[in-house]
Amino acid sequence: MNGVEQLASWIQESSNIVFFGGAGTSTESGIPDFRSAAGLYQTEQDSPYPPEELLSRHFFDQHADIFYDFYRGKMLHPDAEPNGCHKLLARLEQEGRLKAVITQNIDGLHQKAGSTNVLELHGSVHRNACMDCGRFYPLDDIIRSKDAVPRCAACHGVIKPDVVLYEEELDQNTLYQSVDAISSADLLLVGGTSLTVHPAAQLIMYFRGKHTVLLNATPTAYDRQADLLITDPIGEVMIKVDQLLG
Repeated sequence: MNGVEQLASWIQESSNIVFFGGAGTSTESGIPDFRSAAGLYQTEQDSPYPPEELLSRHFFDQHADIFYDFYRGKMLHPDAEPNGCHKLLARLEQEGRLKAVITQNIDGLHQKAGSTNVLELHGSVHRNACMDCGRFYPLDDIIRSKDAVPRCAACHGVIKPDVVLYEEELDQNTLYQSVDAISSADLLLVGGTSLTVHPAAQLIMYFRGKHTVLLNATPTAYDRQADLLITDPIGEVMIKVDQLLG
């Protein structure tokens, strides 16, 4: 039995699956990750500001115009479509097998594929709010805005994306829900993540179920702890799994 067949078999045996994913989940949808050789952090080395600074809260507060230039140009992919991974996870949720998707991504592709119980650790580009009055703005308003810094139509306050920047804390309720989901799962699928961003990466330590499957193109510090390791592209793997499940 190869890795894909083993994964399909464990999915069939499971009734409480949780998926924990990172940027690699969306690369096959045309969205670059951050830390790989072709990732966002590598391609922006010529910038006078490193991406970690550009995406920090203090930088947003001091240079919102430069932040938004980078954010709009590099981090928004409104035309991206779900790949085989997003689609299989949505199917498994509809069948009642998968109980939660926990994602470090901000692209909303899991919801676009049909998943409903999605715990977004780092927020979402699809939610934006005025920092002064709290008025909500969808992604389309940010994209269509002609201003260097999008401003609230009601009070002219600065609009901030609901994404967790460096120096900001993760939402505690989302963390608690993630811990609860992982600790009660019988199968944990971990995909497209280097497992280097904390505290998010530490969440998988709460798993007490039967099997952990790690689907990642590059090695991680957790490889030896996985019951099954698959390094092929995650979208292609999930398409094959979907076919095996019938």
